[in-house]
Amino acid sequence: MIENLRDRFKQSRRDRAEPTQVQQLVADLQIESKLDEIYLLLIVGSCAIATFGLLSNSAAVIIGAMLVAPLMLPIRGLALGALVGNPALFRQGAVSVVVGTLLAVLISWLIGTFVALPNYGSEVLARSEPTLLDLGIAVAAGGISGYAKVAPRLAGSLAGTAIAVALMPPVCVVGLGLAATDWSLSLGASLLYLTNLLGITLSCMVAFLIAGYAQFRHARRALGWATVLTVLLLAPLGVSFARLIQQAQLQTSLEQALLNRTVAFQRMELLRTKVNWLSDPPTVRLNVRSRELVTPQTSKAFGTVYQPGNAATFYAGL
Repeated sequence: MIENLRDRFKQSRRDRAEPTQVQQLVADLQIESKLDEIYLLLIVGSCAIATFGLLSNSAAVIIGAMLVAPLMLPIRGLALGALVGNPALFRQGAVSVVVGTLLAVLISWLIGTFVALPNYGSEVLARSEPTLLDLGIAVAAGGISGYAKVAPRLAGSLAGTAIAVALMPPVCVVGLGLAATDWSLSLGASLLYLTNLLGITLSCMVAFLIAGYAQFRHARRALGWATVLTVLLLAPLGVSFARLIQQAQLQTSLEQALLNRTVAFQRMELLRTKVNWLSDPPTVRLNVRSRELVTPQTSKAFGTVYQPGNAATFYAGL
């Protein structure tokens, strides 16, 4: 299998793109990476949509913002610029990414400060603890995006990769965290955005290299730097991934303990368990259904209970 992969890589190095094709790709990415009024308008619009979607906890609205967000375009430009040693293209892509990112953080911070919600929903909290899974998504989506640029028949996949990698929502969460002076939230979202940025850049470089738009001996230095920076993320992402597994195991144990070791929950059907691990202490939300009315004695051990008929929602601290 290793020999197979090595032969394919050698073949890809021989099947290089024509100089005119490389020049055309550079010209296309220069247009896509341009910091103009259209790019800024899309940044403002997608950021506003994503921020309002995050505040309203609406996944559908957030997906709409992902489709509008243009951040992936200049990332491909800086990836190719670094790969082929084109400082102008690299600089243009990097400037567009930095300006777009800072503008999005500013807008989301202003919206978050104006709305001033006391608590954020699950869509915001979900982007505060990136793991190795997020890096895998970014690498896969970035590779598809880079290859789609040199394979026109794959252009239709760009919408799907934009949704998968989700660049704009983490930036907006950074601004919302700053508005709420929640530094851990902003730091976690910043790590997720950096993970997506480096993952896309590295996999775009690999895609352009395999497609024959750069020579390995010329691209080795840029590819090495991108790999080193991405590898540095493995430590914090690995810690978060281990914590995610531990939390999932703890949540499963909690459900089993409630169902098997408590008299009250043996008479109920547990519909859903949701744990907010960011609160101090972590809080558990249990949605249950019972054939009988939930009595005050049943809910006495819990902090709060919402009781519409025979269904109930319990809140408890771990």
